[in-house]
Amino acid sequence: MPLGPLMIDIAGTALSDLDRLRLRHPLVGGVILFSRNYQSPDQLTELCAAIHDLRSPPLPITIDHEGGRVQRCREGFTRLPAMAALGRRWEQDPSAATAAARAIGYVLAAELRACGVDFSFTPVLDLDWGRSGVIGDRAFHQDPAVVSALAGALIEGLKAAGMGACGKHFPGHGWVETDSHVAIPVDEREAAAIDADMQPYARLELDAVMPAHVIYPKVDARPAGFSPVWIAKLRRAFGFDGVIFSDDLSMEGASVAGDIVARAEAAWTAGCDVLLVCNAPDAVGELLTRWRPSLEPVRGARLGRLLPTAPALSWDALIQQPLYQAGLAAARELGAGENCHG
Repeated sequence: MPLGPLMIDIAGTALSDLDRLRLRHPLVGGVILFSRNYQSPDQLTELCAAIHDLRSPPLPITIDHEGGRVQRCREGFTRLPAMAALGRRWEQDPSAATAAARAIGYVLAAELRACGVDFSFTPVLDLDWGRSGVIGDRAFHQDPAVVSALAGALIEGLKAAGMGACGKHFPGHGWVETDSHVAIPVDEREAAAIDADMQPYARLELDAVMPAHVIYPKVDARPAGFSPVWIAKLRRAFGFDGVIFSDDLSMEGASVAGDIVARAEAAWTAGCDVLLVCNAPDAVGELLTRWRPSLEPVRGARLGRLLPTAPALSWDALIQQPLYQAGLAAARELGAGENCHG
């Protein structure tokens, strides 16, 4: 069955009958996990195997697992530092910071993949303008060249473990103070002022991009994820041919488009390939009942490319990897917690 355009979540630590029914629906193309879906590495491994067994090709399993305060799997996983810690290390020693970013990227991806998770929505490419609380220390740095260097090294680590990378939140969420989870942020800057925020997207090789639920009225009156103008810039000006994910359509920042069906239609027609609907089971049910998009095989094929092709290493095998050991050491040095497996 081809992969559909919706990426949805599940309720608990194991699949329910409703989860199985919905995940087999042709409009569904993937799963996003949250902290409520995690108890331990063994439980996560069983859950991912059950999800992968539902369909062929298997549904990609994704997660927001960046480090710092955005790390869904904690007990049993390495506590990863916030990316701002790498930016501060850069100020002291750029070479050491780059090496640490690469090693931490490997730990991030390798541990998830050891449990069956295919993809993490990372790295954050927003610039740290010192204005956004919801971004804050999730950003590497204010300088786009530093962000590009550190994110590029982190991506090398992800890829060494067989995982792709998702840059977010295009064209940049770091300037606005409003949290798009609870309100509709507006970035009033002129178009030229946003160029710095976009530099990492032009420089890095990304497998996926997530636009921001932010309105940039000097460019378009619609939030970036609902804007054909911004999506076209990503596709044409930057030549990006990977997956474009909408940010969560249940967030308040998406409410400008209307109800959940209107939001999905707006993101789909703007050019997003995959639409996230999280923490809103009733909205998922409504979409599966009411939304009838014209599906395009090329979009599902892009999503399918995120499935890893190389086998994952087991936890025991990871311990023997020099890059993994370097990542554990870097996480400790940068102030993250201990690793329960290492």
